[in-house]
Amino acid sequence: MALRSLHDDFVILVVDNNQPQQEDESSSPCQVVSISALDVSSWDLPEILCYRRVQVRAHRTRLIQESSYFHGLLSGSFSESGCDHISVEWNIETFLNLTRCIYDCGVDVTSTSFLPLFDAALYFGVERLLNKCKSWLSVLASWKDPASPALELSDLVQMWSFGLERDVDFVPDLCAAYLAKNLMLVKSDEYFGNVPYELLMCCIKHPHLTIDSEMHLADALLVWLDANKRLFDLSAGSKGNIVNLMEQVRFSLLPLWFIAERSKSHGFSEFADHSIELVTKLTKMSSKCLVHSLRDGLPTDLRVRLTEYTEKLDLSGCTQLNEAILLLSVLPETYFTNPMWRKSLKSFLSNPEDDARNQEQSSQTTPPISSFEAVEEVDISKCQRLDYNVTIKCMSKSFPSLRKLRAAYLLNIKVSTMLELLQNFHKLTEVDLKVDIVPIIPCQASVFYASPGLAQTPPISSLTSGSHIFNSGQVHRSLSSITRLTLEGRSDLYDTDLRSISRLCGSLCYLNIKGCALLSDACIAYVIQKCKSLHSLIVCYTSFSENSVLALCSGTSVTSSLASNLQMLHMSKCEGISETSLLNLITRTQKLKSLCLRDTKVSDSVICEFSGSSLESLDISNTTISSMVLASVISKNHNLKSLKARGCKNLIQSETVFNCLSKGHGLKELEIGWGFTYFSLVSLRPAVSSLRAISVGLGASLGEDGLKLLPSACPLLESIVLYFQEISDSALTSIVTSLKNLEELALSYCFGDITPQSFKFSIPNLRKLRLERVTRWMTNEDLFVLTQSCPNLTELTLVGCAHLNSDSQPIISSGWPRMISLHLEECGRITENGVSSLYGCVALEDLLLRHNLSPLFDISTLFFSAMLFDVLSFFSDGFYMLIQGSGIQKSFLLDAALKFPMLRLVSLDMCDAKEGNFDVPEEKEEVRFLSIVKISRCKSQRCSLGRELAPVHRETLVMFWNGQNFTNTLLKQRL
Repeated sequence: MALRSLHDDFVILVVDNNQPQQEDESSSPCQVVSISALDVSSWDLPEILCYRRVQVRAHRTRLIQESSYFHGLLSGSFSESGCDHISVEWNIETFLNLTRCIYDCGVDVTSTSFLPLFDAALYFGVERLLNKCKSWLSVLASWKDPASPALELSDLVQMWSFGLERDVDFVPDLCAAYLAKNLMLVKSDEYFGNVPYELLMCCIKHPHLTIDSEMHLADALLVWLDANKRLFDLSAGSKGNIVNLMEQVRFSLLPLWFIAERSKSHGFSEFADHSIELVTKLTKMSSKCLVHSLRDGLPTDLRVRLTEYTEKLDLSGCTQLNEAILLLSVLPETYFTNPMWRKSLKSFLSNPEDDARNQEQSSQTTPPISSFEAVEEVDISKCQRLDYNVTIKCMSKSFPSLRKLRAAYLLNIKVSTMLELLQNFHKLTEVDLKVDIVPIIPCQASVFYASPGLAQTPPISSLTSGSHIFNSGQVHRSLSSITRLTLEGRSDLYDTDLRSISRLCGSLCYLNIKGCALLSDACIAYVIQKCKSLHSLIVCYTSFSENSVLALCSGTSVTSSLASNLQMLHMSKCEGISETSLLNLITRTQKLKSLCLRDTKVSDSVICEFSGSSLESLDISNTTISSMVLASVISKNHNLKSLKARGCKNLIQSETVFNCLSKGHGLKELEIGWGFTYFSLVSLRPAVSSLRAISVGLGASLGEDGLKLLPSACPLLESIVLYFQEISDSALTSIVTSLKNLEELALSYCFGDITPQSFKFSIPNLRKLRLERVTRWMTNEDLFVLTQSCPNLTELTLVGCAHLNSDSQPIISSGWPRMISLHLEECGRITENGVSSLYGCVALEDLLLRHNLSPLFDISTLFFSAMLFDVLSFFSDGFYMLIQGSGIQKSFLLDAALKFPMLRLVSLDMCDAKEGNFDVPEEKEEVRFLSIVKISRCKSQRCSLGRELAPVHRETLVMFWNGQNFTNTLLKQRL
């Protein structure tokens, strides 16, 4: 090295890549470039990096001040301290960025540049760059904005490992914090299985662990365990680590269906029974008993995970969740250091309103509820045990920024409760209070008898226009933010209620009142007039009729009417609308994107006047629309993604329809019947390559060739539903082996020869299977094979499997523990010994058991219960009844409500009753969360030769709970 002049304050840093650089045609021939730190702000890095060697002229004093490495090298006793040329072997780009930082120029720290920069900062001792890297990682680990820079998981693991190797504590700590905050995002990353155990454990124990629900944490851990076969050939220490990892899950906060689904998973199976026991125990405990049972200290296992970063809280399906658990979750940890906290909590739970009124006098008893301002979405669907008074109070204080609330299938939340909900959340924009739709339309049902509740005159709501809730200016301002409201199935919704809601929610854009049978046409019309911003209206199975159509069409011109702004209109089964009114409505709906006219009296003369060109979804099922008119509509709507036209007998000559569809931008969903053939599918191939769901019904004739064509023509199919189609083993095998995304398969009343061989292939993604009168040969052995080939079923329907018996129940229960919907009809003697073996399906929500016993004998009179004896005693015709001593227990409804905590829908038949009838609950508490119970009965029938024929269904007793009372209705039909 040449010695420097005593008066020269500059040094030449000769930087070589610390790794050999490959020859590149774009590289400069001289391979060396000289630059000055004086021009650092104008360096052209892309140009400079084309050279193999870079000479940087830098200030000696600056290097000594900013870098401990150069301080020791240039001002110490090293021989280099007297040289004016210093050789540096380092990545050129990294070193130049380090130099820029030394000269206080901007340096971009990214997920890919962090490690090189941080490594250089450590080696050269540049505190300024170290702080910049630490600041970048700190911000990334704590940023609340969901649009914050994403960090590749592989880079994160490298950073964490680097921090451990270099003993830099803040790096692994911040990496664990980032992973904890973003676990919901990274758990689906392909690299997630490579996260080290120690990092994952630090993440789970981190106070910033942010997940939508405890289920998502358990799922993430199971994904991690499944990666690289971690559960096989492990040492004792590794197995202990895995157990320790899984024990971090708060099993008492998992939904039953998830526990049941994962009960066979490696790593979770040993915890499944304990989890079910915990959840079942909590389900039976009141809030006060739960608080009383708690010990001193923080009840961690019962606290829902909430952090300052939580944006979405998903508690759906947690039947064990009560107001005490919710309250425990939103209280600060310091609250539990007070030895009197249990007494205070029980006092609040007893009467939250009194506690609120006496807050000033008794501040010590009012729980200090924490606020989580980032929470914008909460889902408490199917959490039936929540007391809405406490729930509303907690949520309004804890989630002031709440925008979306989903509280579906909660029968204890009445409409008046909803109004109370709305006034407590000033930013709420979406509310979903959907419940199961009662299968009775009062004006269309043939009723023998109805208890008070269904046919009564709707009572006058206590919330009238003069009530205090409507006179508060604050309420009006808060409710004006509601834009999307779902009240589907609310049989407790009366005209006065909906009128009140419409007055408060004037900004409604989306309204779903499907199945709200007690609403009048006049009321719906009133709501339409009040809500001028409506663009989506779902009124299926309501009294939507002339007045409502008139309200939609009212305006000084076609373009000024509300109908002209509609984007969605669903009006299935809405009868009583004249053709003139329909025509007036259709001609004004040019902006429609989704139109449903299923089961209406719409005609060609109406549809042909539709001039819209924005349709993406069209449902004309069970109408008289002709192929010519349908083709005309399709030809104008090239973006049509969903067409449902099953049951349309006038589509027999439908080649023009399929030709028009083939010219569109591609279908995602197709339901078709009459006129659909193999040749139709061939002509549709250009349009169905992205098809996700197909349903082929009566009148179609795909044939074996058409079914075999489906996998190649529609490789993305997820759902196949076939009615009255010819099927074969070869066609079915082609479908189940080729369609890897298949989630639903339904074969209803199809003909042809299929054997057990068709179901021996693995279909791991199948969730829904319906086999109606197509597998009469099915035995218990075949059923077991089905559990192996379709292990993830959640919905199963079997009709006409005559060889099944009571031994089939444990096969179903053990094979599909996560079953949500189970329909068994005319399946041999499957309920001969009752149904106790089905109780293993703890997550059942929908259960149908009908005609699963034989032989039957004739009796003169059958009655449902003492309560209905007077109503039914006049039926003296003969009815079926099973042999005494076999069948479903009389107390089944009460037993099922206890054994199936999530059960909402039950359908039975008197033929299967062990003692001839079923106990009918008279109090809501007796059946907990059952919302709809249907019990049918049938009459014996004999041919002219005296032989016994199949039973003829006669009546159905429908019992439903609407949130206020039980309604019992006896219909002259089978439901």
